[in-house]
Amino acid sequence: MKKIKFDNWRKYGFEFLSIFIAVVSAFALNNWNENRRDARSENKILTEISNGLEKDLSDIKLNEKGHRDGITACNYFRKVFTGKNINADSLMYHYLKLTRDFISIQNIAGYETLKSKGLELINNDSLRLQIITLYEYDYNTLRKLEEEYSEMQFQENYFKGINEELAPHFNIDSVGNVNGIDLPLKIQENKRNKLLIYLWKIQENRNFILEYYSEIEKKIDKVRKNINNEIKH
Repeated sequence: MKKIKFDNWRKYGFEFLSIFIAVVSAFALNNWNENRRDARSENKILTEISNGLEKDLSDIKLNEKGHRDGITACNYFRKVFTGKNINADSLMYHYLKLTRDFISIQNIAGYETLKSKGLELINNDSLRLQIITLYEYDYNTLRKLEEEYSEMQFQENYFKGINEELAPHFNIDSVGNVNGIDLPLKIQENKRNKLLIYLWKIQENRNFILEYYSEIEKKIDKVRKNINNEIKH
């Protein structure tokens, strides 16, 4: 009887061990599959974010060029208002650039996908923080500066005042196009000084946002570099 019981114990023990190993193996395999899926999802989303950031850089460079053109226009009209020689052929080109505003276009599809999947999908804590900071703080600040900050609304703040002084001196052709300007301008000194202050403010604010754009570019480059390193792993 004792031998039978011992044999039964060995039999049941072996069966239990087999079941235990099978359950643990299945759990480990399931865990491995989930981790593999998460890793693939992480790489896919990181790639999408990196591609979006590349497009953001292109948009940023366009805005930077626009602001630099605006600064060039300030220098051009400073000469106009102070009676210096100018190339009259480029008058309207600079006039269009002088008070032009810009919007901040940001490709956030990849980041929104990440948020919907859970930010913890990014295993690298440092990279996760960099991405969150870029989209939640830096991009929002840039958008508010370009589109909401009153100092940066050049068309709204300065076009009317500048146009009121320049329009009487424009030469208009028969179809309504500006084809020149009477120079030197005959403007009262106090009005001329006001126009020069406008130019100074426009130029200073454009320089300010160009500095911010430069910082954003550095951060984007850093995030993209770290994303590429993470994907390689």
